[in-house]
Amino acid sequence: MTAIVIAVDGPAAAGKGTLARRLADTLGMAYLDTGLLYRAVGMKVLDTGASPADADAATAAARALRFDDLRRSDLRSDAAADAASRVAAIPTVRKALLGFQRSFAATPPDNAPGAVLDGRDIGSVVCPDASIKIFITASEAVRAARRHRELRQRGLAAIHSRVLADMRERDARDSSRAVAPLKPVEDAFVIDTSDLNPDMVLAVVLETIRARGLV
Repeated sequence: MTAIVIAVDGPAAAGKGTLARRLADTLGMAYLDTGLLYRAVGMKVLDTGASPADADAATAAARALRFDDLRRSDLRSDAAADAASRVAAIPTVRKALLGFQRSFAATPPDNAPGAVLDGRDIGSVVCPDASIKIFITASEAVRAARRHRELRQRGLAAIHSRVLADMRERDARDSSRAVAPLKPVEDAFVIDTSDLNPDMVLAVVLETIRARGLV
């Protein structure tokens, strides 16, 4: 039986991670935060003292990536987010991680009936034949406020204006890169979460999934 694959894409702080995790829990599916792959690669590069923009160093780190690398405690830091955006723009890094992601989707661990993957190019590149493609977005102001609140709740110093500036820079880099730019594909279900809480977003998406007879 072919596994059900749910692709969830969107920019930072739009709510895609929260949605993807809750979808996986609700539907009993396996979950992969693909952004962690790039964050882990970026941090491995920084550990060596190289720049995340160094294609050779980043590609070597991607090829050497292991599951244990995804358990690092610093993968949610701003440094990891920035490094991830830089290594993600390198074609050879994306190629090195593509097989890992596709294997997870095709054969979910623990005999799960399907897989939920979230990232920035799941529906467009990683799983173009996904059972359903969801693109989560929100206004820039809302996303910046969410990220600022998240950082403060984690006890990290954060200045709202800096968070907003970093987000704008990352959005521009992710949307304009030559390889797998961040944008919704034509057959994606797009939802703006600016005025919705997580429960409302989950309900809307579950209704769409069930209406298509996927579960």
